[in-house]
Amino acid sequence: MLQLFLCEPTGGGKNANNESYKRRISLLNELELVIWSLMSSQGRSEARLWLCNTLSGMRSISPRRQRDLFVSLLRSKPIKRHLASQLLQLIFDKQPQKIGSIIAKKSHKLENFFKGNPRRILEWFSSFAGSGVLDHGNGAKALSQFAFVNRDICWEELEWKGKHGQSPAMVATKPHYFLDLDVERTVENFLEYVPEFWSSSEFSESLKDGSILLVDTKYFVNLFTDLMYKDELEEVWEVIEEFLMEQSFSFLCRHLLIILEEQELHLVLDLLPKYLKLKSNSVGFGNSSEWLEIILSKYSGSSTRDELLLLNAVTNQRRQLLRLVREEGSVEEKEKIKNLVSQLCESASCANDFASIMEESLKKKSLEFIKCLGLQSWAIYFNLSEEFRTPESWESLLIGNGIKFRKCDKYALVHDDERLEESGSDYEGRSSLGVKRRKHKKHKKKRRRNLDHDADEDELIDYSLSSNKLDLNVKMVDWLLSTDGYSTTWSSVDLPEHLAKHCYITWLKWVFGKWEWCLDS
Repeated sequence: MLQLFLCEPTGGGKNANNESYKRRISLLNELELVIWSLMSSQGRSEARLWLCNTLSGMRSISPRRQRDLFVSLLRSKPIKRHLASQLLQLIFDKQPQKIGSIIAKKSHKLENFFKGNPRRILEWFSSFAGSGVLDHGNGAKALSQFAFVNRDICWEELEWKGKHGQSPAMVATKPHYFLDLDVERTVENFLEYVPEFWSSSEFSESLKDGSILLVDTKYFVNLFTDLMYKDELEEVWEVIEEFLMEQSFSFLCRHLLIILEEQELHLVLDLLPKYLKLKSNSVGFGNSSEWLEIILSKYSGSSTRDELLLLNAVTNQRRQLLRLVREEGSVEEKEKIKNLVSQLCESASCANDFASIMEESLKKKSLEFIKCLGLQSWAIYFNLSEEFRTPESWESLLIGNGIKFRKCDKYALVHDDERLEESGSDYEGRSSLGVKRRKHKKHKKKRRRNLDHDADEDELIDYSLSSNKLDLNVKMVDWLLSTDGYSTTWSSVDLPEHLAKHCYITWLKWVFGKWEWCLDS
């Protein structure tokens, strides 16, 4: 029987030097090497992406601290222009008016932006209103307003497409005449002969909403990156800091951390402990990021970076790692992982070995032993995913490990809502939301069932690593478990993930509960 180690060991340090314990550590180390080999074959980029996803779930970083974290990263050496460019692009997309207000104050600098570039000129200045359109576009409006107000110095610079020009009085009564303006030649004249336009209030006002950024986003990203690093323009940094405080930490991680190279991500891991603010009254494990916060608050530095990547892969990205094994692993690697997992999950002396690992982790407070627990939990996940395919095998596993459960017949849940409601004592852990949702979809599912026929209803598509074949002969049963207070219905597909996670979190609670540092503020 597969042991999940859900009863806290009371001792075991005396076994830490025996051959069985050493063999288990050796097996875990071998499993780590094979996993690393697979992850490295992908350039480790996928492992970094997985870690970024986990980091994005952190909740103990305040807006001010997340601002300070990313500003420290932006100001670190060497200069990270690609990170600044990505951040500026986010600001352009979400809050263009903040950038527009800065451009408006320096409107004269856009002379060079338009000079010798007909595409930019036409895109910004040619949107004059025709019949049925209420107002000119930003650039066209600035050009027309300035021309009327300053007609004595610039009207003659307006170039018209017709045989003769238009007078100010005529255009004032018929604004659509501006559609006949030769915009490209007119703006070129303004660039050469009317320098006052480029610093005028009319042109400045047209830039404030930030829509000018759409004319050539790459140009403005480069411009503002230079303003950040070459000119050290404080106003740009203020906009950046304000943006970093307003956005969620999750959003910033998903859009900024994923573009970092590995060494840059290492810097983030080194900086993070300074900005984490763990609560002293409780240690939570509600999501996969909470235990990682505790790990980071204790461990940092070059010696732990690879361990964090691996630990995150085997504990927070179990399915993705198994997918990587199935899709990218060679026949030899798959067979080796299967053999290692089989040995790690065999029952003989298993409990004593695990007790020794726990004892050593409590004594040494080493990330190495936390990693061993993570590898053992992934071995359990792999074994559950590969070997447990029938309701009888799951039932035996749950009983053998002291997990209380209630089986939920899929056919009864779909066909007989009344029966579900009447059996309250058997299904008390199921949420009312799930019942209502099934009621709402009952008729639709009945129609689909008539098409699919009963023969297909009890089949579960499963995948075997060893055979690379789909198994269509597994009966579909759902489970309510005491591990989460019977609050969720678990299918056989989801059980390996849930049980492996439950094991790992249970072990961490034992360890962290006895490590005084994890409760420090």
